[in-house]
Amino acid sequence: MTAAREDVQAVAKFVRISPRKARLVADHIRGRSVPEARSILAFTPRAAAHEIDKVLRSAVANAESNPNLHWNGDDLYVKAVFVDEGPTIKRWRARARGRVNRIFKRTCHITVKLDQLERVEAAPKTPKTEAKPKSEAKPRARKKKAVAS
Repeated sequence: MTAAREDVQAVAKFVRISPRKARLVADHIRGRSVPEARSILAFTPRAAAHEIDKVLRSAVANAESNPNLHWNGDDLYVKAVFVDEGPTIKRWRARARGRVNRIFKRTCHITVKLDQLERVEAAPKTPKTEAKPKSEAKPRARKKKAVAS
């Protein structure tokens, strides 16, 4: 029997960013290697990129400090990123004539799961037995130019 692979993850809960806005940033790094994902997040101008970067750093630290795995942070890739909706904080703002506006401050839970890149060792190249002589190149047909009359 094969042992099930262990997931390494980090979760940030009750982050004060709309889940819809955070999902836009999370879609950019899904399936990428950790160094590539960190560089994408560093140059993404959205506020959610900073929060997702903190969760990604935490997941890498969890993977490196796990004594059973001994994973290197550069050999990891983002297996899954998902942003779940958290509780909505409800606020009220007064308007003119005694009316009230409802304000919904949305929160989210950000989860980043990492896995190790599979190192595929290259198969040894077989030496060529004989070099086949190249046949003479055939002259290519040229396109005829249309003559205007």
